Amino acid sequence: MKEDYYKTLGVGKGASAAEIKKAYRKMAVKYHPDKNPGDKAAEEKFKEAAEAYDVLSNPDKKSRYDQFGHQAFQNGGGGFGGGMNMDDIFSQFGDIFGGAFGGFGGSQGRRVIKGGNLRVRVNLTLEEICNGVEKKIKVKRKILAPGATFSTCSQCNGSGQVTRVTNTILGRMQTSTTCPTCSGSGQALDRRPSGSDANGMIIKEETVKIPIPAGVVDDMQLKVSGKGNEAPGNGISGDLLVVINEVPHDKLQREGDNLHYELYVSIPDAILGTNKEIETVSGKVRIKIEPGMQSGKILRLRGKGIPSINGYGSGDLLVHVNVWTPKTLDKKQKQFFESMKENEHFEPKPENSEKSFFDRVKDMFS
Repeated sequence: MKEDYYKTLGVGKGASAAEIKKAYRKMAVKYHPDKNPGDKAAEEKFKEAAEAYDVLSNPDKKSRYDQFGHQAFQNGGGGFGGGMNMDDIFSQFGDIFGGAFGGFGGSQGRRVIKGGNLRVRVNLTLEEICNGVEKKIKVKRKILAPGATFSTCSQCNGSGQVTRVTNTILGRMQTSTTCPTCSGSGQALDRRPSGSDANGMIIKEETVKIPIPAGVVDDMQLKVSGKGNEAPGNGISGDLLVVINEVPHDKLQREGDNLHYELYVSIPDAILGTNKEIETVSGKVRIKIEPGMQSGKILRLRGKGIPSINGYGSGDLLVHVNVWTPKTLDKKQKQFFESMKENEHFEPKPENSEKSFFDRVKDMFS
């Protein structure tokens, strides 16, 4: 179980934004990778502090966390959730360290090379979206070729930077730039295996498991950290970006977390009442059609919609009742309805409780 974010940073729930930032900087400096080289425990503490700060420094996330705790960010609910790697942390929060460190990779100026991200689109049915699912997909990604080795870059001597001295009318000026040979990593390919590219990389197909939480929406993008292309040397892997493609359902239509179902009933069923079986994402259910049901009536089945990805419960299933008017009648049927034209029970007499079309639309979207 994750530790309480406030406890992670050592602050109380009433801490101000400035106090939270100060506490995070203290933790980040204490467990910074440059200060604890090779210490995996310190690295985890560093990541935990960044995760806590990511939530508590954002008013919206902080409000949700105060109300729902860690559950507010489970299943892709918009929190940090361990989804960032070290490079992400430094790019997002690096300014907090001030001049204490030279950035990710040390004060010598070396950069950590990150592999390229990959993007895939995954088709999901409404049932899979409702229940959550784990998908297995094949991804072609760049990996470091077996046997590839790297050595200290000879041009920058591993610093990641080259220094140039230029004589000007103002005197000698010294400038430092990223090493063009190693792109700032401080390493150069020493042994290149057969079949690999200039960076010692090959392409390999890999099966990746993608846990997809319930409640995702069309075009939402999820991130699987470290499953993009690898980087040469001691770089870090890119990410696999998963774009959701919602497959339309043949009977249910989605609107946010709510679902809509069009139910057609015959005139006799609408007059006499009946029970009807309808389809939901969790199976079929039977609903009661009361005698005298009017066309346009909306029946609400609470909690039968899509679970909220933010953990706020589930939407509803809205059943739209449509009374079907036959287009053709035989002679006997026509005679019956002709005889009913003047019958008082067939005269439209809407009651005050019968809502207008505009009221029903308003209720549907409220």
